[in-house]
Amino acid sequence: MGAAFLMANSSIGPGFLTQTTVFTQQLLTSFGFVILVSILIDIGAQLNTWRILAVSELRAQDISNQLLPGLGYFLSVLVVFGGFAFNVGNIAGCAMGANVLTGVSFSTGAIISGAVALALFWIKEIGKMLDGFTKILGTAKIALTLFIAFSAHPPLLQAIHHTFIPEKISTVAIVTIVGGTVGGYLTFSGAHRLLDAGIKGKENLPQVNKSAISGIIISTIMRFVLFLAIVGVLTHGAILNNDNPPASVFYFAAGEIGFRIFGVVLWSAALSSIIGASYTSVSFFKTFHPVFQKNERLCISVFIILTTCIFVFIGKPKQLLLFAGVVNGLILPIALGIILLASTKSRIMGSYKHPLWMQLAGWMVVAIMSWMGWVTIQQSVLKF
Repeated sequence: MGAAFLMANSSIGPGFLTQTTVFTQQLLTSFGFVILVSILIDIGAQLNTWRILAVSELRAQDISNQLLPGLGYFLSVLVVFGGFAFNVGNIAGCAMGANVLTGVSFSTGAIISGAVALALFWIKEIGKMLDGFTKILGTAKIALTLFIAFSAHPPLLQAIHHTFIPEKISTVAIVTIVGGTVGGYLTFSGAHRLLDAGIKGKENLPQVNKSAISGIIISTIMRFVLFLAIVGVLTHGAILNNDNPPASVFYFAAGEIGFRIFGVVLWSAALSSIIGASYTSVSFFKTFHPVFQKNERLCISVFIILTTCIFVFIGKPKQLLLFAGVVNGLILPIALGIILLASTKSRIMGSYKHPLWMQLAGWMVVAIMSWMGWVTIQQSVLKF
């Protein structure tokens, strides 16, 4: 469950809140279809990845290097780049949340939040801390957002109808949302946590399946609850603030209390995402040399400090969060394709035979995300 909540919490960060709000404004109840497609892609990506890594007992970069020498370094660069982009956005989310709660400036909020994240990573029992902290934050986020969704009185039947039969479809929205929930480092966050906890090998596959599915369910509940809250306020005539769209949703639904709740949700979402992004990104190069393994906490600290500094000097959280989602969405088909190829090699997987239906589902995800990624690039989304 710790791995499930780490994956789910990493995917329910400030990018998720901002992306969901921006695209729900554009698509209204049809955004439910985007969520449905992203869930199916999540299942195809996560189940394949978690099972293959668990059976091989190798992290993604190591399994890639065994498939083709040097491929692991290439994958690591992609994933760490995506994680770095997202972490700057996560710091921005913490800054926005702290500003709502206490009124401090964005820069001050970012620095304080970065310091809190650093303190959490320097706690001695880091594994137990990660598991416990992510469970508490995940549960709190869902409960608070559920309260806002009820307060917003969304058009439930229309939202359900358009989830399956949409009026509008946006490939840009799908690529961005998938990238923000399962792209880049997010595909591997829970799987690497399981390996670190010693849950690996064929004998532990039932636990691996349960953990992956639990993570998908947790993030799916949060996605739909937030979507319903946004649709509710928009159908009741809310005009959202362009600089901080999600905050407007919570304020319109429940007034000043809702605004404060948003501060808690955003800050906790961003902080848990900082933990997930930093932990997973560093896990991608700590096996390359003993010095990284030995100084894991130091590497994580440098990662957090660098991303905090970049936000303090650059800013523009909304644009950055959307950009990070697209970047990670483009990384997904490359990363998943490498893992699927590795699953066919007996020298890597031993006697294990990866189920054919999972292979087919995985390659469908690779094909769909590659096509939609190409369409997204053609539409010049990367200009922001």
